[in-house]
Amino acid sequence: MIRGRAWKLGDDVTTDHIIPGRLKYKVRTLEEMKKYVFHDVIRGFSERVVEGDVIVAGKNFGYGSSREHAARLLKLVGIGAIVAKSFARIFYRNAINVGLPVVEADIEAENGDLMEIDLEKGVVRNLTRGLEKGFPPYPALLMAIIREGGIESYYRRWRKFPWE
Repeated sequence: MIRGRAWKLGDDVTTDHIIPGRLKYKVRTLEEMKKYVFHDVIRGFSERVVEGDVIVAGKNFGYGSSREHAARLLKLVGIGAIVAKSFARIFYRNAINVGLPVVEADIEAENGDLMEIDLEKGVVRNLTRGLEKGFPPYPALLMAIIREGGIESYYRRWRKFPWE
């Protein structure tokens, strides 16, 4: 179960919105990059985000370059999950690979609303507004990867890939 405050974003959030390319190459570590997440979109985001917060967005979240950094940095700053109407396929898979849950659902939310996501049952709730939407529950394979914190952690623990 994931529970956190909503950060509302619109349609077409690119990987450059998440981590501006011009800044990504000026710093050397992911730890340094964290302070630039949504740098041009939400001022002070990295200082205001709280562990477990949920991004609620529109269509086509994460399109643009295929940088894994975008998904990894969202997880590192504390985002617990992303709920969007649709995702760019590469971003979706990058998020799963780094252990960041992503859910395709169309649910209304405003900044600060309390969100709850049950990946196994396939339900996202806006507890503040009393809204609930279903989505296809995560298959066992994706749940295993998410539970382990990403594909690398899964492999380190089990010494095999989940599809082997």
